[in-house]
Amino acid sequence: MKPKKPPQLNRQHDLFRSELLNMINPGHPLVTLSKAVDWKRLDEVFGETYCSDNGRPAISTRLMVALHYLKYTYDLSDEEVVQGWLENPYWQYLSGMKFFQHKIPINPSSMTRWRNRIGEAGGEELLKETIGAGLRVKAIKTSQLKRINVDTTVQEKDIRFPTDARLYDRARQRLVDTAKAQDIELRQNYNRVARNLVCQQSRYAHARQMKRARACTRKLKTYLGRVIRDIERKCTEPDKSLVSLLAVSKRIVSQKRNDKKKVYSVHEPSVDCISKGKAHKRYEFGCKVSVAATSRGGWFVGALAFHGNPYDGHTLSESLQQVMRLSRSPEQVYVDQGYRGHGLDGDILVHVDKRRRGRTARSVWRWMKRRAAIEPGIGHLKQEHRMDRNRLKGMAGDRINAILSAAGMNFRKLLKFLADFLCLFYLLGLLRPRTVEFCAV
Repeated sequence: MKPKKPPQLNRQHDLFRSELLNMINPGHPLVTLSKAVDWKRLDEVFGETYCSDNGRPAISTRLMVALHYLKYTYDLSDEEVVQGWLENPYWQYLSGMKFFQHKIPINPSSMTRWRNRIGEAGGEELLKETIGAGLRVKAIKTSQLKRINVDTTVQEKDIRFPTDARLYDRARQRLVDTAKAQDIELRQNYNRVARNLVCQQSRYAHARQMKRARACTRKLKTYLGRVIRDIERKCTEPDKSLVSLLAVSKRIVSQKRNDKKKVYSVHEPSVDCISKGKAHKRYEFGCKVSVAATSRGGWFVGALAFHGNPYDGHTLSESLQQVMRLSRSPEQVYVDQGYRGHGLDGDILVHVDKRRRGRTARSVWRWMKRRAAIEPGIGHLKQEHRMDRNRLKGMAGDRINAILSAAGMNFRKLLKFLADFLCLFYLLGLLRPRTVEFCAV
């Protein structure tokens, strides 16, 4: 059924409940920003995902949107943002509540289902609304959208560092647990001996006794192969989940050191191994994300996840298409040397950095120096807005997490802009000359 509407504000008072308008500061940045967001448009956009008018009413769209903005603004989990909402009247006002609530509004698992419902297109709508709200409060100028910086980074998946021994043991453990749940009686599950072998392999590798470590790894691989063959003999018609788990386990057993498209996680087989040339982190396991930010202001106007570790230059076309969907077509784009040979044709002028800058025009070089401003922005996305370790499932989770991280970054910048504007307003009020009024007696 369609989502229910938030309660409408009226002048009638309730003697038994506390109104939020009497508890909060009307000049608070969250209160000001709640009036700048076009909630009606978002309700219409996300209302199209509900095709039936029967049954129980869905959760309010404004509540779900506000919770996701707060989640990625303050780097919180689903459980933490729901509990924080219960204690913060400003968060409740942002989500459209009229009275202060004393119970949690939803179960945190509802946020997961709502993200799966809206998908990547819904995440783009949330990022688009932060740009629109910034234009309404005049935090973003239209001229800032003409020049953007584009760069790529790695969004790591929330998996442990993959080694052959761990992969063999984890795949065997998942198969044993699935077989037990489906009442498949195995000849042997190897739980006790495999656990000891994993510990021994780690100790031998740490002591640089690689021959003994490889022997432990071979035994774990043998155990995994035995469990796979035992399940295939005793279950002739496995269900869909068991079929996919068997396929991943077979890939883990058969893959070699120098193979392409290897499996690095049992529960996330789509993870890629990406090397960005970092001294402190040689390999990163996740997906590549292309981010676009304005040269002035650092407002994020695009974030797109790519799988398969593509070349940076080949991601530029799709990234610019997303930027045009969310804001407007930029006139000039500034990228680093990793985008050489991008092959982009059109009205957009792409400036690629180069080693020798003597022949570069001064006006172009002045803007090219600002290309590096996107690097600290990427650092903020990772450290403060949940792009460092993606905990959402699958490829769809990679794309949604990247877009919502950029939306959370813009939302925090809007709050800071409104807070600074409020401080300036109060400062100017304090600097006004005070007048003394005399009362006639």
